[in-house]
Amino acid sequence: MFSFLCVIVFLVLWSIPIIAISVSDRTSGREKFAWILAVIFISWFAWVFYLLLAPIISRRYRA
Repeated sequence: MFSFLCVIVFLVLWSIPIIAISVSDRTSGREKFAWILAVIFISWFAWVFYLLLAPIISRRYRA
């Protein structure tokens, strides 16, 4: 039972960055999808980079 609880806690903590990026207004479309993939494959370090760097291209300069 303890191991099941640990797995649940781990999955909830692991999904926080994914949920945060998916509801964020800082990016959209393919860029948001790329950040989510980075979090899945690279882990929480990608979320830190997302908080520091996103959006990569300013919305003012988008076509």
